[in-house]
Amino acid sequence: MWTKQTRGRMAKIERRTKRYPSDLTDAEWERIAPLLPNVARRGRKPSVDRREILNAIRYMARSGGGWRMLPKDFPPWQTVYWWFRRFVRLMLFRTIHDVALMLDRERAGRAASPEGGVLDSQTVKAPAAKERGFDGGKKMVGRKRHIAVDTDGRLLMINLTTADISDSAGAQAILAAVRKRWPWLKHLFADGGYDRTQLMDKAAFLDFVVEIVRKMENQKGFEVLPRRWVVERTFAWMTRWRRLVRDYEQRIDVSEAMIHVAMGSLLLRRISH
Repeated sequence: MWTKQTRGRMAKIERRTKRYPSDLTDAEWERIAPLLPNVARRGRKPSVDRREILNAIRYMARSGGGWRMLPKDFPPWQTVYWWFRRFVRLMLFRTIHDVALMLDRERAGRAASPEGGVLDSQTVKAPAAKERGFDGGKKMVGRKRHIAVDTDGRLLMINLTTADISDSAGAQAILAAVRKRWPWLKHLFADGGYDRTQLMDKAAFLDFVVEIVRKMENQKGFEVLPRRWVVERTFAWMTRWRRLVRDYEQRIDVSEAMIHVAMGSLLLRRISH
């Protein structure tokens, strides 16, 4: 959460540098520079500043523009895209996000690896996707983002599927993968859509506890429910980045990388300023 003092400091940085709000500050660059792949000792050295490449990628995610619409302040879009694809293959954006997440948890006085989390999903339109599905509940054609977050709303795991995949089926893939990245995670909260036999059986087999948080009796309209509400804030953080309002990517790995670019940038700015 941003305070007035933090917003004031960031506004001063933007005025001083006369660049875009999404650009890396010096403090942020110092934190992520060691995570970038080493430059090869042999062969031609990179002719572009990799910091500017990351600035261009963050600008695209924040503004929602296309590759060919990058401002002239940045390197050519073909160069930016080449580096982006290389960083995706190296899982750089996920690494930056996970490191920033652990640092942010420690900054808040918590253990680096979470023990509890929340499951939920979000259906978004995906006009360029090669494979799409129809979500009967949301009456929408597109992709579905199945996510697990910690109890403060930080993104832990994401599984992208076509929109016709049920919440419980998407969550099963999360359970199978999340333990490798966050080994101490054992307790998950979810809504009634996840109360399915297959999911509960798999959770028990993998030593997870999935606690269903149901609506209150006689509830009318929207009410904030314990534990479950934090995941809605995570979706709100995502959609502040215009590239994530819809799923504009053809490939699922590119779509996942854009989500990690956005969420990692939020965490990086929080711990650096």
